[in-house]
Amino acid sequence: MKSAVITYPGLNRESDMIMALEAVTGRAPVNVWHTEKDIPDVDLIVIPGGFSYGDYLRCGAIAARSAATDELVRQAKRGVNVLGVCNGFQILIEAGLLPGALMRNAGLKFVCRTVQLRVENASTFFTRGMSVGDTVPCPVAHGDGNYFAAEETVRRLEDTGRVVFRYTDGTNPNGSVNDIAGIVNEAGNVIGMMPHPENRIEALHGGSECRALFESLLNQMSH
Repeated sequence: MKSAVITYPGLNRESDMIMALEAVTGRAPVNVWHTEKDIPDVDLIVIPGGFSYGDYLRCGAIAARSAATDELVRQAKRGVNVLGVCNGFQILIEAGLLPGALMRNAGLKFVCRTVQLRVENASTFFTRGMSVGDTVPCPVAHGDGNYFAAEETVRRLEDTGRVVFRYTDGTNPNGSVNDIAGIVNEAGNVIGMMPHPENRIEALHGGSECRALFESLLNQMSH
């Protein structure tokens, strides 16, 4: 499986994501700098977490207008799989690839802790090795993770199975509507999520429960 990770100024999780992808797939992803206009032919493009451009204007707003993001949008529209984690989720929304908005946390404070994540859709490229209802502990670290969308949009996401992950067991850290933690686009090839599964794939992280997500990715794209 070939993958690429886009890095923007201010990100701080690109190394974590690169190590996670290499650990599970056995192949280091290509690291694409935000000014690059070309992304190699890959099976997966990932935007990791952090604070691109210091979260000025709105989180992800400046990064969404970079050369690399323009190319990512083109490739996503061609069907290439895309995963955005935390700031990556924010960037995907700002780039128009996913609906809704990510607002300030309901408590107006930065949240850094472990939540319980429930799989709501087990047919995506990132969850096919799991089952609906499976729960995993997963770290979060964000100040603007409160997912919001118009009532009609939320209803459409729910009715069409496009909610991929949901906070469960009362662990919603930010006030997201319907406890939504991650969604997928209508075509099924773009996923955005706020929690950081790349930080829960080996024992040194305190547990390896989220490794199954990356293994799902590998198995899906190896066929």
